[in-house]
Amino acid sequence: MLTDRAKEILNGAEEKMQEAVLFLEEDLKTYRVGKASPSIFNGVTVNYYGSPTPLMQVASVTTPDAKTLAIQPWERNMIPVIEKAILDANLGFTPQNNGEIIRCVVPALTEERRKDLVKKAKAAGEQAKVVVRNARRDAMDLLKKAQKNEGMSEDTEKEGEGEVQKITDKFVKNVDEIVAAKEKEILTV
Repeated sequence: MLTDRAKEILNGAEEKMQEAVLFLEEDLKTYRVGKASPSIFNGVTVNYYGSPTPLMQVASVTTPDAKTLAIQPWERNMIPVIEKAILDANLGFTPQNNGEIIRCVVPALTEERRKDLVKKAKAAGEQAKVVVRNARRDAMDLLKKAQKNEGMSEDTEKEGEGEVQKITDKFVKNVDEIVAAKEKEILTV
């Protein structure tokens, strides 16, 4: 039977692992996979009166069709600034404006670019796994300290370590599934 302290340690580890998975999911959304998605611009910041501001806070981004992104700035004088930010972000497309709206046509991905994106997705997955494993290590250390310094029984510590491993395995599997799904999406022409 796990003590409250052991449950607290497990919950903390699970929370850190969940954050790693959520961060991975958000990161993978920014990968351009041949179809238009406003989330492509999540990492783009513009110089808004001297301070770096996320693009989504100075304009509305819509997808009029599967291959086009339309950016409607709240202020017309932001058009050149937004265009520069998109070019600087090196997303692989050139913005065009008509004086009111900036349009970005999403080109089809080349074979080479698809392979690069898959590599990048796998690397992001590995980073997430490192965070998950670090959370496991921290939880194991806390359980050992609790047994040594706080009078937790050895059986409770061992049971806690088993639970930490189960949680770790679940999140590592989750990361693998997310990366595999993204890889499939990237490679689907």
